[in-house]
Amino acid sequence: MNQYEEIKQGEKGALISIGAYIGLSAIKLGAGYWFASGALVADGFNNLTDIIASVAVLIGLRISQKPPDKDHPYGHFRAETIAALIASFIMATVGLQVIINTVRSLFSGEQTVPSLTSAWVALFAAACMGAVYLYNRRLANRINNQALHAAAKDNLSDTLVSIGAAIGIIGAQFGLPWLDPVAALAVGAIICKTAWDIFYSSTHALTDGFDANELMTLRSTIEGTKGVKSIKDIKARVHGSNVLIDVIVQVDPGLTLIESHRISDEIEQRMEGKHNIMSVHVHVEPHEEPYPGSGSLH
Repeated sequence: MNQYEEIKQGEKGALISIGAYIGLSAIKLGAGYWFASGALVADGFNNLTDIIASVAVLIGLRISQKPPDKDHPYGHFRAETIAALIASFIMATVGLQVIINTVRSLFSGEQTVPSLTSAWVALFAAACMGAVYLYNRRLANRINNQALHAAAKDNLSDTLVSIGAAIGIIGAQFGLPWLDPVAALAVGAIICKTAWDIFYSSTHALTDGFDANELMTLRSTIEGTKGVKSIKDIKARVHGSNVLIDVIVQVDPGLTLIESHRISDEIEQRMEGKHNIMSVHVHVEPHEEPYPGSGSLH
């Protein structure tokens, strides 16, 4: 299965998430207003933002399947990252709105005890989203798709949000009516936190940021390749769900061009086999031993 077929497989997870979010947001908003649960209403709005985020992921996955052209020689894989960035702004806006509305209701002094039925609705939603999370996580691991990994994490956070909403509703049944709006505040905070995480990872990727620890792991694999004397320089960046590597390796200056080329092929094969990285640009230079006594003179 090539990378374009893997992205096509990832669409299934995005479509399942969209269907689940549409159904659950309608149920939560309807039940939340009917049974007077601010936490459930906030959770419903959370799922509305998740619909937008999942649609953005789906659009990004479809655009990223376009083959390279003269304007995009590396392909369109960064469409996934741009879509996620847009979704983070939408999620942050809704999260802040939930927090503002809940704070207003707390200071207004109008606190009602929600029906216990709304807690069962929240727990049912948590079970549904838990199942979607497990499906998307397994699919993301199988096809190694970063966008779907992010969607799965969002599914997990929604599962926890619904459980938190149920706890707030149940607590309100025991003479703590303020616990429901407090749970709504927590939901709003989780929405904002998820939006920030997506924003940070997206901007980090778009500015060619790369995790230093992961780069060290990649460097170690290349250094362990037979024939590599040393690494002069190595750089990596994320392009959608793909990693692009540029590395300068030093080899025995007595090797022929064909032998040096074989080392380059071995590096590419090891990076694909161990790290699923298929875009590696290897530049080979002769390794120069330091001259005796070339150190600093005292």
